[in-house]
Amino acid sequence: MADFDAIILGAGAAGMMCASVAGQRGRRVLLADHADAPGKKILISGGGRCNFTNIHTAPDRYLSTNPHFAKSALGRYSAQDFIALVDRHGIAWHEKTLGQLFCDGSAKQVVAMLEAECARGGVTMALGQPVADVDHGDGLYRVRLGDREHRAPALVLATGGPSIPKLGATGFGYDVARRFGLSVVQPRPALVPFTLGPEEALFQSLSGVSADVEVRWGKTRFREAALFTHRGLSGPAMLQISSYWQHRTPINVNFLPDRGADWLLAEKRERPRATLRKILAQALSERLADALLERIGVQGEVGNLSDKMLRQAGARLSDWPFVPSGTEGYAKAEVTVGGIATAGLSSRTMEAAKAPGLYAIGEAVDVTGWLGGYNFQWAWASGWAAGQAL
Repeated sequence: MADFDAIILGAGAAGMMCASVAGQRGRRVLLADHADAPGKKILISGGGRCNFTNIHTAPDRYLSTNPHFAKSALGRYSAQDFIALVDRHGIAWHEKTLGQLFCDGSAKQVVAMLEAECARGGVTMALGQPVADVDHGDGLYRVRLGDREHRAPALVLATGGPSIPKLGATGFGYDVARRFGLSVVQPRPALVPFTLGPEEALFQSLSGVSADVEVRWGKTRFREAALFTHRGLSGPAMLQISSYWQHRTPINVNFLPDRGADWLLAEKRERPRATLRKILAQALSERLADALLERIGVQGEVGNLSDKMLRQAGARLSDWPFVPSGTEGYAKAEVTVGGIATAGLSSRTMEAAKAPGLYAIGEAVDVTGWLGGYNFQWAWASGWAAGQAL
């Protein structure tokens, strides 16, 4: 005997969205989470202001083994749909940069909004209750929370990925998915700072220095700020490229993305008495200019330097290779690349083909967005899609 129509594991962005949509469609929904409060990751996002969506959301801004998978859900529940929900709840917001939308006040408003939507749908919440067991038989999914067993014909995995373990994140959802015959694309940390090895120790002296750069890995490029840290490289540009990067490969940084190839030759003609250090310090910052010039090994007045030397210096500054020793791992990763394979899921409903009644949504799935509200939009859209299907 089923006591619910659907059990949703994970009271984060995707899980709460799914629960509220299904509940408001008249489904009896149990939303369970081992955390003692919902939306823990929402609360720390965007520096506590929740970068809740991006108006430039498009499928090509997501990484997945199947780049087409996200199209259906993102097309059916757009950034504008979520903005309308936020507006309905009277939450003030602003666009920061690059289409990123933030609450004027606090991320708590978004969590409160989702809680209110769940309440409107009569959703039952079971918080602070770790899942003891998940099973299936007689067409029902059986979930044991503590010493109580709940049954439902539908089970939704909204468990997120292993990023930010201090919030209680684990790979639990992957284990459940595998138990029911779904495959998992090898997960790895994404939107995460890089670490640099001892051979790049020179750059540790730059801790706290930031620069507007273009970073490249393969054919992928991002133009945003980079930040030097005492351990390596961070800032939006580095977090973005980290989702694409593979171990033991270089990333290339253009420290002067607005300058043409021969800009140093032009400077030589304009002011031959100026030192290369002075010109670079004006274009970048003194500390960064000094560190880069120390590596290049070119000094002096530009009038005394050959065109060839200046061209080589310019080329190096516009395509500077770093080979990260690694990343700061799940502890500092905002999201996870990889996860439950999309090949086994319906892109329209998020239901597993091999296990009828089993759904996977949000970060638990092998769909990862760029930095800047894209991952929240995937959570809302995939949660909505499953909520409509339950």
